[in-house]
Amino acid sequence: MTVLAELGAPELRRVVTLYRDVLRAHQEELNLLNVYPVPDGDTGTNMALTLESVSAELAGAPDSMADVCKAVAHGSLMGARGNSGVILSQILRGLADTFRELTSAGADDLSLGLRRASDAAYEAVMRPVEGTILTVVRAAAEAAERCAPVARAGSDRGAPSLLTVLEWAAEAAKDAVLQTPELLPVLKDAGVVDAGGLGFSLLLDAFLEVVDGRPVPEPEHVHAPAAVERHLLGADDGDDVASLRYEVMYLLEADDVTIPGFKDAWDSIGDSIVVVGGDGIWNCHIHTNQIGTSIEAGIDAGRPVKIRVTDLFEQVEEEERWVLEHTTPSRPKGALPHAPAASDDTGVVQVVAPAAPTTTAVVAVGVGAGIRRLLQSLGVQAIVAGGQSMNPSTAQILEAVQACSAEAVIVIPNNKNIIPVARRVQELTDIRVEVVPTTAVLEGLAAMMSFDPDAEIDVNVAAMGEGVTRVRTGEVTQAVKDSVVEIGPIAKGQWIALDDTGVCAATKTASDAAIELVDRLVDDESELVTLLVGNEARGSETARLEEHLKLAYPQVEVEVHDGGQPLYPYLIGVE
Repeated sequence: MTVLAELGAPELRRVVTLYRDVLRAHQEELNLLNVYPVPDGDTGTNMALTLESVSAELAGAPDSMADVCKAVAHGSLMGARGNSGVILSQILRGLADTFRELTSAGADDLSLGLRRASDAAYEAVMRPVEGTILTVVRAAAEAAERCAPVARAGSDRGAPSLLTVLEWAAEAAKDAVLQTPELLPVLKDAGVVDAGGLGFSLLLDAFLEVVDGRPVPEPEHVHAPAAVERHLLGADDGDDVASLRYEVMYLLEADDVTIPGFKDAWDSIGDSIVVVGGDGIWNCHIHTNQIGTSIEAGIDAGRPVKIRVTDLFEQVEEEERWVLEHTTPSRPKGALPHAPAASDDTGVVQVVAPAAPTTTAVVAVGVGAGIRRLLQSLGVQAIVAGGQSMNPSTAQILEAVQACSAEAVIVIPNNKNIIPVARRVQELTDIRVEVVPTTAVLEGLAAMMSFDPDAEIDVNVAAMGEGVTRVRTGEVTQAVKDSVVEIGPIAKGQWIALDDTGVCAATKTASDAAIELVDRLVDDESELVTLLVGNEARGSETARLEEHLKLAYPQVEVEVHDGGQPLYPYLIGVE
């Protein structure tokens, strides 16, 4: 192919689209580089989903440089996921802001764009940490600046100047990635490089393929070590990100003049702080132990929207292990009395209730034929397929809302990662939409026990929210990697139980994990235990769990239902 001397709008669009595909291909590799003592490992997923948002924005953009850059900047800001995604959004916006006034971008423009990208990334983080993506993008920018005089004259191989700048920047980025363990002891202890930095270097590889035709590197299979004991033994400073339990993210509608004070407020309560944006809209991210204070700071500055709170100790996601919900349960227990049979509809959005108009309707997110039956029996009008490791899009939830026949619609997301997506729906329709922020299916079922389709939406939201507070939930799943958590080391393949404190048990069998979980959840005031059995549960283990409940807690009523959910053999709720 002809080596490009400049990048026009079509070429920039190709770079971004290719980068999305490259991140998807390398997603598991980046996820497995996680080293903190929580099994989240979602850097690759967050970066890939950020680029999915950018690509979606690009799909409707005209082929001019200004329009392409506007789509890149806006899509990256609105679609940023997690700390790595937010920083990546700033990098993309730095490039876009540099190119948007141009017809085409050459070597000097790329060098300036990388410098702006680096500066924007550093400015977004209150306490920058070297050995991360920040170090890698800065190294690329500095190499591009050193290369510029050489590039203008052409290299000794006669390569066009744009290609030379890219080669220098890409080589510097790769070297910086390899050096990240020397800058961050936690990386060196774990024997891995920084995932975000490696993810950024793939952007330069995408540039090189578009400009010169050289293929992007294939992903390598990376094994993350067991974990870093120093985090668990309290050897870290209290301000270390690993010691902070919650990730709080939201968009903040605020005057720009309020942001310095907002940053100061956040600086006193957390770490991994990223605040990016401008012109009245800011994407904000923090790791903290003070959820309420972090949100109140936003209220003082302006109006926080699309609030997302993630418990980092409970977040167990493995994107590639996701299987779609349409599976055959291994141990049917029957649905609730008089529950309608589940539809054979295999679409993402399933309308399960008659179209007779109601005052208020409910849209729920769920996975598993049994869970769909339970939700339907309690009055849910439309169900969106999704859950752990398969988060539905805003568009899919919007489709479900619009399919309902009601004056107003409540969404119960049933997963902490789906809550911010659900909250975005109300901005996209004239139908009034409210979200009851359920983080588990059993919370959603508890909320539906208080639902009245003939009541006004405000009454329902209050009643359903109260219902959620009456249930404690937990879940059993299989560890997807070796790790060290608050209870000690766990090995890939062990069955782990999670409650609101994080991983609370790691055992050889799913029933052992479920029994330990039940013993933590049930107390003297408990009246009802609800057990949703997944499609990976063995009949003998479920019988053992039921027997334990009967003998250990004879005063507590027990309901067992086939949920049919994948990945989680047992979902447990205690009221």
